[in-house]
Amino acid sequence: MKRLWAPWRMSYLRGEAEPVGRCVFCRKIEAVDAAEHVLYRGPHCFVVLNRYPYSNGHLLVVPYSHVGALAQLADEVLLDLIQTVCAAQSVLRKASGPQGFNVGINEGHAAGAGIEAHIHVHIVPRWEGDANYLTVIGETRVIPQMLDQTYALLRPLFDALRDE
Repeated sequence: MKRLWAPWRMSYLRGEAEPVGRCVFCRKIEAVDAAEHVLYRGPHCFVVLNRYPYSNGHLLVVPYSHVGALAQLADEVLLDLIQTVCAAQSVLRKASGPQGFNVGINEGHAAGAGIEAHIHVHIVPRWEGDANYLTVIGETRVIPQMLDQTYALLRPLFDALRDE
C-alpha cells in the first residue's frame, strides 16, 4: 500500500483561518525568508511558495503594495511583477523541467481569489500526465515534495538571479 503524506495541509482542511490582523502577504514582507518560504525579494514584489499548492513548485508573485486589483498598481510595479513572473518561470524550468505553466490572477471573490485584498500572481508548473484520476475523482492532489524541500531546491536559483 502506498501512502500520501501532506501533514502541512491539515489546518487548511480543518478550515482554520490565518491569524487575525495584517494580511498574510503583508506579514511576509517583514518576515524571515526561510520561515515563510520567501524565495526572492525584488524592488516592487516578492516570490513565495504557495502554502497550499496545486502542484509541486506552485509559486506566488506578490507586490509589496496592499491592493486588490491590478489597476491599482503603478506602472513600475506592474512591469516588475511581470518580469518577476518570467524570472520565476525560468527558475522553475531549471529546477524541475516543467512542460508548461498555468499563470494566473484571481481578482475578486467571484473569480476565486482566496485573498481578495492583496493581488498576486499564481505560477503553477505543469507536466504531461500530472493531473490524473486522483485529482478528478478523489479531489486530492499529490505533491511529491515537502515545502521546505522545495524551498531548499529553489532558493539558490533565486539567489543566483539576484547576483546577475
